[in-house]
Amino acid sequence: MSVERLLAVGAERPIDDVTAYALAGADVALEPLLAAAAARRDRRRPGRITFSPKAFLPLTNLCRDVCDYCSFRRSPKDAGAHTMSPDEVGRELDRARAQGCVEALFCLGDRPEAVFPSYRRQLAGWGLPSTVAYLRWACEQALARGLIPHTNAGVLDFDELHALRPVNASLGLMLESTSDRLCGKGQPHHRAPDKRPEVRVTMTARAGVLRIPFTSGILIGIGETARERVATLLAIRALHRRHGHVQEVIVQRFRPHPNTPMAAALAPDDVANARAIALARLILDDEVSVQAPPNLGAERPGGIELLLRAGVDDLGGISPVTPDFINPGHAWPHLSELGARLAASGFALTPRLPIHDAWRARPGFVAPGLAPHLDAAAARLGEAQAVAAAARAA
Repeated sequence: MSVERLLAVGAERPIDDVTAYALAGADVALEPLLAAAAARRDRRRPGRITFSPKAFLPLTNLCRDVCDYCSFRRSPKDAGAHTMSPDEVGRELDRARAQGCVEALFCLGDRPEAVFPSYRRQLAGWGLPSTVAYLRWACEQALARGLIPHTNAGVLDFDELHALRPVNASLGLMLESTSDRLCGKGQPHHRAPDKRPEVRVTMTARAGVLRIPFTSGILIGIGETARERVATLLAIRALHRRHGHVQEVIVQRFRPHPNTPMAAALAPDDVANARAIALARLILDDEVSVQAPPNLGAERPGGIELLLRAGVDDLGGISPVTPDFINPGHAWPHLSELGARLAASGFALTPRLPIHDAWRARPGFVAPGLAPHLDAAAARLGEAQAVAAAARAA
């Protein structure tokens, strides 16, 4: 079958594995690839690009893993090592609510208590037996303030996921890559036990068994091949088809950071990023959103427009109150400017909850007790949209 025919199929329905690998080749022309992905997006989500108004709370940047590209993680004696105190969590949540945020994103390093005794002592001093216990408390504080928690806490076991489910609308773990090669000596995941593909696949499956709405993703530009990117997307699709829980997949490009082993590595260019996004849209099932961060290159002239042409339908969390602690050199775009750029391309920038509407309506995917919090947050979003629409019309 010709490439043109393969793309025509992909514009209508998810492509099969053989086609996915065929379309990953550099010889496939860019514009037809993007056009097919955009057509797939527009069949189900025409004219609308969603985002979540969030506050980013880095509960701790202590982490037992050492990824060669990461500027977030610290050991206790490193400059910049920080664990938020309960009082600090409360203040940040109050500020987030005052600024109109809906999502409280809790992000932290993998299993710091497993390797750092000083961190265990710090938790004990607050009367907390574990990081997950601290997370649960923090999520309860967010809910009490009308914010909806979404947690990225690294690899969690079944009992930990079960403990966090009642206080989180959704959870996340980037699969990043299924390449075992990237875990070998001299590769970016060599010193990161929690980045082993089988470990991350297992946690994603656990979340599915528990019917937790889930965010996954791929990280491009860390040394993986185009075929390895496809393999990772196919693995995410297989997990979703087995459990029905993957609501969004992030396509995130590596950005080099100072004082990391990969500081001099080249980041993927805009074309490579657009190709990866388009392949994600063509591979994944229609109900799964394809997300790309708007602050990692899209802020440049033509950047957001290229994301749209590649089939993106969601921009993830954007914060009016906190920076991107994972990519601190890349500021969030201003919503008014972003909305204007989208409108010029025929799309409305639309706020959403951390749980996507399809999963909010799906039986079994909203934990008992969360529904009233989601209803109240959705009402706030609706009121904010009405006010914004009136301001535009004035």
